[in-house]
Amino acid sequence: MPVFQLDSITGGYGPVDILRGISVELQDGEIVTIAGTNGAGKSTLLRAALGLLARMSGQVLLEGRNLVPLATEERIRAGLGCVPQVANVFARLSVLENFHVAAGGRIAASELHRLLDSFPALKKRLNLHAGTLSGGERQQLAFARALVQRPRVLLLDEPTAALAPALVERVFEQVKALPALGVAVLMVEQRARQALAISHRGYILDQGRVVMQGDARDLLADQAMARLYLGQQEATRA
Repeated sequence: MPVFQLDSITGGYGPVDILRGISVELQDGEIVTIAGTNGAGKSTLLRAALGLLARMSGQVLLEGRNLVPLATEERIRAGLGCVPQVANVFARLSVLENFHVAAGGRIAASELHRLLDSFPALKKRLNLHAGTLSGGERQQLAFARALVQRPRVLLLDEPTAALAPALVERVFEQVKALPALGVAVLMVEQRARQALAISHRGYILDQGRVVMQGDARDLLADQAMARLYLGQQEATRA
């Protein structure tokens, strides 16, 4: 059984559907990328999974449990983690205070050590305000905060957005390491080729529908699909 499923998700913010019957599944230990054109509904799909879409039909299943009746915070407590594209750390709080907030109180020393072992760049930054961190360090903190409650599934919304090119590969390496920490990853990413290169499978969206899905390597090898949905510039560099 998949650890996470979005089943026939339809809906939007107003009377017009942005999502039109999208189904996605994620196996335990997988990284799955959702790619597609601008406005295809990628980030909207993650909002639907978190219960943040104004109008939605379909099922959101975590280990077989339907999360649709649950509020966002209840979905997070049930094991659905998220790293949003923006505002994913508390910039005015220290790194340690960010961990305390994520833990709902003081984070246990053993839990803090576990996270710092996985994100060692934060060890010497614990007392610094998160807003003073580099872009790569802030993304490490965002990942670590999301892992405090030990989610089964982690949703990543554009994890390399606004990062300097030199940091992009580092962030993708961090994403690649997440399944070893016990989470499956569903990622929306504009740098689709790089994201698929570290993924097991992928889904391509267009106008709110899944138009292609399959093994990430097969999607990368499909030149017609690459020209249409992965970006001509990226296809030329690859």
